[in-house]
Amino acid sequence: MKKIITVAVIGAGARGNAYTGCMLDRPDEFKVVAICDKNEKRVANMAKRLGVDNNGLYYNEDEFFKEKRADLLIVATQDQDHVGHAIKGLELGYDILTEKPISNKEEECRQLLDAQRKAGRKVFVCHVLRYAPAFVKMKELIDCKLIGETVMIDVIEQVWYFHQAHSYVRGNWRRTEDTSPMIIAKCCHDLDILQWYANSRCESISSIGDLRFFKKENQPEGASDRCCDCKYKQTCPYSAVEGYKLEGGKWGASYVTDVRPVTQEAIDYALKTGPYGRCVFASDNDAVDNQIVTMRFENGITANLRMTGFTHGGGRIVKVYGTYGELVLEGDYIKVKVFGKKTEEILIKDLMEGNYAHGGGDGGLISALYGMLTGETEERTSLSASVESHLMGFAAEKSRLNGGMLVKIEH
Repeated sequence: MKKIITVAVIGAGARGNAYTGCMLDRPDEFKVVAICDKNEKRVANMAKRLGVDNNGLYYNEDEFFKEKRADLLIVATQDQDHVGHAIKGLELGYDILTEKPISNKEEECRQLLDAQRKAGRKVFVCHVLRYAPAFVKMKELIDCKLIGETVMIDVIEQVWYFHQAHSYVRGNWRRTEDTSPMIIAKCCHDLDILQWYANSRCESISSIGDLRFFKKENQPEGASDRCCDCKYKQTCPYSAVEGYKLEGGKWGASYVTDVRPVTQEAIDYALKTGPYGRCVFASDNDAVDNQIVTMRFENGITANLRMTGFTHGGGRIVKVYGTYGELVLEGDYIKVKVFGKKTEEILIKDLMEGNYAHGGGDGGLISALYGMLTGETEERTSLSASVESHLMGFAAEKSRLNGGMLVKIEH
């Protein structure tokens, strides 16, 4: 029988639950034995789901980090806490799986790299798109030179309009100084995929973008600062009342309340008192809602990334232009367009199996994780590989804040 890897997790929110939930499907490989979060309701909910007894529950990180509790530590806390928690874990002898972004500060990314080298442990980053079947297939098609040599890559990050409102206007990532700029918080996935597909370090980058719409001056006349009191609550597409309702809402109501099972009464209370009930034009947000990034890689490949928070359905569009054809990932298909030949279509759902979150990336990551920890599988999202996208993101934000100036990336 192979060794079962024991797991401790700090952060019992959505992402911590996502990864540990995938581990429930692999009981011969992983067993969660310890949970830490200052929110006792979240700890209780996760413990019940995973079958962790009371001896493995912690509400204070100092107590949690007094000793090593497992083989692997999952860091699923807020952006600004990732590096501190990961370094504490490394010092105790854990291998680490940390949520992205690694950090909202470039110096902390380098600090974690130094700490990993000193500890001699493994650190992996949750860049889950590298494990999503459609994105993996695109990588295979690029690397086999089916469309010749890659010349240019385009990515459009279509943030669904209510996702933008939930996460980047009302939610945890609304304020840059408290978390990370949008290009890091949301688009480090996209930058990571671009770097992976280009198979080269980024040489230079420039970016423009701003907060265009979700501002006080755009609030409709007569609107209230809370949706539950607003005359537009039934008609506004950004209405929290309609968006989070228990039946037929746009977004999972479990994200606005820790009450389990979720009730409409609990949702109503959360919208009256918490951040998710605020008008999108009366929050304290400063995250951009549109941004364009242009980059050049050391091997000569150029790339563009466009992020917009104004899309009807969301999802990424990826186009790769080669000397003998192009590849398009959009919607339900990958389209292979070799010059002079009929277009071939690959149905993405035929590539999928198991967990579908992030296009199968969440399940794909946990599926690969055991082999990466045991040394049997390529370390696709090792810390050293994943830092590159963050360097790109920090440079892009520097460029944006300076009017789109060209920034050379220091590796």
